[in-house]
Amino acid sequence: MTDDHVSDADGEPAADDYGVMETESHEPATDGGRTRGDVPSASNGLLDRFSVVFGRRFLVGVLAVTLVFLIGPVLLTFVASFFQSWTGIAPSGSLTLIHWEQALGLVETVGASRGLGTWVVDVPGTGLAVRLPASIAFSMLLALAGVGINLLVGIPIAYAVTRYDFYGRDLLNAVAVLPIVPGIILGIAFLRTYPNLPSAAALVIGYSLLKTPYMVLAVQSSFESMELRQLEESARSLGASWPRTFLTVLVPNAKRGIVSGSIICWTLAAAEFNFSYIVYSRGPKPFSLFLFENISNNPFQRAAAAVSIYFLIVALVTALLRATGERGFSTGGVR
Repeated sequence: MTDDHVSDADGEPAADDYGVMETESHEPATDGGRTRGDVPSASNGLLDRFSVVFGRRFLVGVLAVTLVFLIGPVLLTFVASFFQSWTGIAPSGSLTLIHWEQALGLVETVGASRGLGTWVVDVPGTGLAVRLPASIAFSMLLALAGVGINLLVGIPIAYAVTRYDFYGRDLLNAVAVLPIVPGIILGIAFLRTYPNLPSAAALVIGYSLLKTPYMVLAVQSSFESMELRQLEESARSLGASWPRTFLTVLVPNAKRGIVSGSIICWTLAAAEFNFSYIVYSRGPKPFSLFLFENISNNPFQRAAAAVSIYFLIVALVTALLRATGERGFSTGGVR
C-alpha cells in the first residue's frame, strides 16, 4: 500500500486521486471582516475622547479641591490665632500676639498656667527674668526617644520578616504590623504593672510600643523593593562581615522607609493623648496634654494658637527628617 499523498522525485507535491495538486493556502483567515491576529483598534467612543481631552484637568481639579478642603481650615486657624476675635466666617479685630503668649505660658494671666510650663532664666547684669517655654523641648525629646526605640526594634523586625522564612514568621509579621493594643488599655496596664515607673520613662516606652507597627511597615516596604540576597552576597564577597553589611549597605539603602517611618512615628507620638493622659503624673506636660488643656474651656483664639504651635513644630521636624532622607545618611560605611 502507498500513502494517499506522495511527492515526486523533485520534491513537488503529487496529485491526489482526482488529479488535483495540493498546495498550501496563504490567504489570511478572517473573522467578522477583521483579519485574525490584528490588534483591535482603540475605541473612539465619547467617553474615551472625553478622558483624553479632560482627564488630566479633571484629576488636577480633584486634587486641588481636596488640598484646599484639607489645608484651608489649618491655614484659617493659624491666621485666626493672631486676631482679637472670630465671630463670623473670618476672624476680626486687631492683630495681637496675646493668644500665643498665653498658650506658651509667657505672660502672667489666668490662662498662663495652662501653657507649656516655663523656665525662668535670669539675664546676668540686667536684673531681668526671661520666661521660656519648657515643655516644648521636653515633649519633642519624649517623642524622639520613642522614635529611637522604634528604629532599634522596627528595622531588625522588618528585615527578618522580609529576608528569612522561619517558623512563626507570619505571626511575628502580624503582631509587628498591627496596632493591637489601644493607648488607653496600654496606659492602664502600665499603671498596674509598673506603678513606680517615672512618668517620662513610661511615656517613652509607651510611645515606642504604640508606634512600632508604623515603623515596621514603612521599613519593610523599602526592604521588599531591594534584592537583599544579592546585596548581601556582593558585600560579603568583598570581605564585609554581616554586621557591617547590614549597617553600611542595607540600612542606608532603606533610608526612604526609615525616614518615612520616623516622621509618622514622631508625629503620632507627639499627639498621643489617651496613653499620655493616663500615665502622666508630674513634670513638664506632654504636647498632647498641652493641646487638650488649651482647647478645653478656653477661647477659640487660644486653642487656635496652641494648635498652630503644634503644626509648626510638626512641620519643622518633618522638614528636618525629609532633608536628612534626601541628603542621605551613613551608619559608618561609605555610601
